[in-house]
Amino acid sequence: MKIIIGISGASGSIYGLRLLERLRNRKDVEIHLILTRSGEKTLFIETGKTATDLKPLADCYYPVEDIGCRLASGSYPTDAMVIAPCSIHTMSAIAGGISSNLMVRAADVVLKERRKLILMVRESPFHLGHLRNMTALAEMGAIIAPPIPGFYHNPTTVMDLVDHSVERVLDLLGLPDPQARRWEGKSR
Repeated sequence: MKIIIGISGASGSIYGLRLLERLRNRKDVEIHLILTRSGEKTLFIETGKTATDLKPLADCYYPVEDIGCRLASGSYPTDAMVIAPCSIHTMSAIAGGISSNLMVRAADVVLKERRKLILMVRESPFHLGHLRNMTALAEMGAIIAPPIPGFYHNPTTVMDLVDHSVERVLDLLGLPDPQARRWEGKSR
């Protein structure tokens, strides 16, 4: 499976980092990474990691300005794209078809080719414009998957909460983790 991972400048860069780590452990996945400049800054502020630290987790890395690379064309086959986290700026640009950088262009290609686009939108609260953009994207075929953790698995660390959201994305990609803690229908 060829998967594009985008990391934008929204808070929550740990979601993109953790998704990369989880996918890197799989032999059946080829990872293509795009990191925005604001994503790089947020990643460093939140995790102390740099783009150089993330590059080994991907098979291919593309500068966000490389609008002419293979990910900008529908003729290059990929299976899915996840933007984790997805800023409101990036989400709105995708909804509006504004392909001003590779992240947005790659998402536009994924949508036009009817491939899977998963957006881990990181913002709260949402105003009506945000919700309308999400509706437009859902109508175009995108999956809006904000990282909203469940608590039925009794998390004890922040990483438990992060992993819960990442495991849901892995499910959406069709790459379920057999170790994921799932709801068992417990009753009292």
